[in-house]
Amino acid sequence: MVKELNTKAELNVRLETLWEAMSKDLLMTQKVLPNVVKDVKVIEGDGGVGTILHFTFNPDVSSISYQKEKIVDLDENTHEFGLEVIEGGHLNQGLSYYKTSFQLSAIGETQTLVTMKISYDYEPNIEESTHSMKTSDSMLSYLRCLEKYILNDA
Repeated sequence: MVKELNTKAELNVRLETLWEAMSKDLLMTQKVLPNVVKDVKVIEGDGGVGTILHFTFNPDVSSISYQKEKIVDLDENTHEFGLEVIEGGHLNQGLSYYKTSFQLSAIGETQTLVTMKISYDYEPNIEESTHSMKTSDSMLSYLRCLEKYILNDA
């Protein structure tokens, strides 16, 4: 049975700027998280729905060496974006399904509300208590790093 984690974050970045960074320039993840992400490559697709990305992680930071993610949702009008893990990463840690969805909404001119949903399911015979779900904190940390990158480093 698919479970969900839901969280929200307010970022001090204009909606259009954040949307561009999150949905169009995923290769910048390496610049946003240089200590975590060693490399990001598009291995299939043109950046739209169906595009597959290969993330390689730094071995001294993560026990996960790589993760392939597929863009499964991309709606320019509602600013919704979703990535599903299709190989490696969380799927090598007892999960059979893992998807992260984002919806961006403007809060005034210079702030954006990011509503995030993580959907996941476990492999049969895996107890939920054996898998630490720290991914919500990880995604919030990523959003804060992205905000800092856009405001200071980009």
